[in-house]
Amino acid sequence: MKAYNKNREALSCLTPEQYRVTQQGGTERPFSNAYWDNKAPGLYVDVVSGEPLFASVDKYDSGSGWPSFVKPVDASSVIERPDASYGMVQTEVRSAYGDSHLGHVFSDGPQEAGGLRYCINSAALRFVHLDELESEGYSEFRKLFAEKGE
Repeated sequence: MKAYNKNREALSCLTPEQYRVTQQGGTERPFSNAYWDNKAPGLYVDVVSGEPLFASVDKYDSGSGWPSFVKPVDASSVIERPDASYGMVQTEVRSAYGDSHLGHVFSDGPQEAGGLRYCINSAALRFVHLDELESEGYSEFRKLFAEKGE
């Protein structure tokens, strides 16, 4: 298993928006971000650490304007913590190794898939297409797609 951590080189390459979202807890605009309507098969990884976070097989259109997933690829890949910003109590989602702010998790997701909606900022993610999993070092995650018939 590959070791993941907050990569200083990756941090220095972030766009201002990626830095604002991942390092300062920002939120990008809905419906105008890279992955809200991405339907390609693949893996979404932390833009800072490269750690695998979400798979397209668990992505759905929540109508929110942000990429939404029913679960992470591994529960230990994300950390959930209370967030009282913006005058409401929410549950923030951060990457376990990169410590990047990813977004929030809500309990209004598809009930048949567990009822959760991981509402994630595209700026916190890098998409690795299914055809590039091996060349990018994520071959162990191909099984997620085989299980769903992709």
